[in-house]
Amino acid sequence: MTRRGFVQAAVLALLCATSACGYSLAGRGSFLPPHIRVIGVPLFTNNTPVFDVERRVTERVRSELAGRGRYTVETDAQGADAVLSGEISSIRIDPAAVNQNQQATRYLLVLTAKVEFRDVKNNKVIWSNPAMQFREEYPITGTVSDPNAFFGQDVNALDRLAAEFARTLVSAILEAF
Repeated sequence: MTRRGFVQAAVLALLCATSACGYSLAGRGSFLPPHIRVIGVPLFTNNTPVFDVERRVTERVRSELAGRGRYTVETDAQGADAVLSGEISSIRIDPAAVNQNQQATRYLLVLTAKVEFRDVKNNKVIWSNPAMQFREEYPITGTVSDPNAFFGQDVNALDRLAAEFARTLVSAILEAF
């Protein structure tokens, strides 16, 4: 092989090695320290007028963590290697789509929460988000401006919101996104 051919091959190999697109598969593991085996998830705090949202969100977060299979999930911080605490600060509902009569046909629910995941052994925050927002659109009939009224019309909406929020939160913590 000539010198020019060798340089071209080297440049081609270098380009191939550095041209990765940056995407990787989610859920390939966990970046958590290996000593974390028991995670305490106390009841989230509810600073909203929406009844029972803290229980539903906390239960879904516990279920999502337990479903990942690697961790034992407890309902409090006693004996836990890490603690996931949360405070639901607001739930807002906004029109997302309107019909020809300017009546809302879809609503956007926005849940905002302060979340912290702390390594108890090392007293170190592993992951936190002081204003984590989760948004979800829902269809509805009639006019709604209050989240309580919305959840009164669609009783499953709060469960769907809690499930999706939990899935997003647990993925963010365990997959370091």
